[in-house]
Amino acid sequence: MHRMITALSTILVGSTLMTSPTWAETPPNMLVVGFSMSNILTLDPAAITGKETVQVLANIYDNLVGLDAVNRAQVNPQLAESWSVSPDNTAITFKLRSGATFASGNPVTSADVVWSLKRLLTLNLAQASFLKTHGFTAANAEQSFAAPDETTVVITLPKKVDPEIIVQTLGIVGPGSVLDSKTVMEHDKAGDLGSAWLTNNSAGSGPYTLGQWRSNERVILDRNESYWGEAPGMKRIMMRHLAESQSQRLMLEKGDIDIAYSMSAADLKALETSDAVKVQTNGGSGFYYLAVSMKDEKFQKPKVREALRYLIDYQGLNDTVLPYFGRLRDRPIQTGLFGALPNAGYKLDVEKAKALLAEAGYPDGFSTTLRAISDAPFMNAATAIQATLAQGGIKAEIITGSGDQIYGAMRERKYELLVGRGGGGQLPHPDSNLRAIVYNPDNADEAKLTNFQGWRTAFYDEKINSMVDAALVETDKAKQVRDYEAIQTYYADVVPAIQPFAEVVDSVGYRADIKGLALNPSWSTRLRTVTKER
Repeated sequence: MHRMITALSTILVGSTLMTSPTWAETPPNMLVVGFSMSNILTLDPAAITGKETVQVLANIYDNLVGLDAVNRAQVNPQLAESWSVSPDNTAITFKLRSGATFASGNPVTSADVVWSLKRLLTLNLAQASFLKTHGFTAANAEQSFAAPDETTVVITLPKKVDPEIIVQTLGIVGPGSVLDSKTVMEHDKAGDLGSAWLTNNSAGSGPYTLGQWRSNERVILDRNESYWGEAPGMKRIMMRHLAESQSQRLMLEKGDIDIAYSMSAADLKALETSDAVKVQTNGGSGFYYLAVSMKDEKFQKPKVREALRYLIDYQGLNDTVLPYFGRLRDRPIQTGLFGALPNAGYKLDVEKAKALLAEAGYPDGFSTTLRAISDAPFMNAATAIQATLAQGGIKAEIITGSGDQIYGAMRERKYELLVGRGGGGQLPHPDSNLRAIVYNPDNADEAKLTNFQGWRTAFYDEKINSMVDAALVETDKAKQVRDYEAIQTYYADVVPAIQPFAEVVDSVGYRADIKGLALNPSWSTRLRTVTKER
């Protein structure tokens, strides 16, 4: 049986549209997933960026807790079977379940949890921002994280914050991923805490282990036979890089893949009438937005930024480009979260935009560049926005590329305009959106706060920083709601560097005989529960 799986894996990996297999089904004990891997740069949980990497690592690593796929406000036990908050809200104590082991066979201990958290802050890579936001640093990690015994983890909060948001943060793949400290440190090179090795290896306790990763080609996950929980339904998962939506659709229809994560709206719509394929759409995390760099003199002017606000066809984008990807949203807090205001109601208004540009000193418009990832729906959205910008006199040259190229320019603050996706939302709390899209505690270039979109855009407003900080620690719930409403109103008034035009929804196509698939709004969809009725 193993030889058959290996042979079929080889055939599947090597297939193309021109030479695709002739069988009608993938193997019954192997799940084949198609998606775009262009934004997967490393598999080190401390360094990852983007939802695609999370979709892989959610199946390899466990956290202390997990965020529920259906009820966004619910936090579920994972490696921790229980937790409690101290009466004064300054500490959280987790009790680990007994018997959990890493794929290596090493037991999961509180020391591994503490080491993983300290490593995150020491490396100070992308995912560290989630904890740094709340006062955790490499300098205070020794006082913040303790393992009084092998099954107890105590986290002492370095500053006043709602403890619930810390628990939720530890449910996110990346900052909350628990690593096998012994295995990782066997591969330490020159004090890198195993970073180079973890680029294409794994050290988790999740339902699957990393069998192979070839950049922009495939990821193979093998069932972790020593997994502490219920055994995964599939022996192997193959995640294939299929950048073209049409390729995913055709292969899904033929049965050459079981799940397609990255399809265009047109292809998803075409599948709605198929008896062999189903489409699932769930609320997601973050926004689609138009961002400006306030390092650019033009975009430092509020009237220019306001003009851009009226050169977006919000309804048109959501009707034609974003079905299955997003729904209209022009505020920086997702709908459904407490304190979220109704949409402001911005519309395409070319004449108003032209008047604002004239007031700003650009009566004839100007030329600029507009960056977007080449994947759907970014390029279609960028093309549509390019057209409406042109109506206002702004000539935008589209620059496209991989996630590393496009977001890399944004992280380096070397861009002008950018169509992107982000803005938090992985946590069921408005602070998650605002920290990602609004907050910027230090605007200096050398601060390199790359996980904050606010820093990437060079948007800095001391008042809004203070408002976000105060709202998070407000204990009166009614006042906290009013605080978040006030932040959204103020953010609109100052004309931000990021203008959302939709909030993310996630859509996936899958074969009708696939059961147990539940998309997770935090991107951490676990495929352990997936089975095939064949």
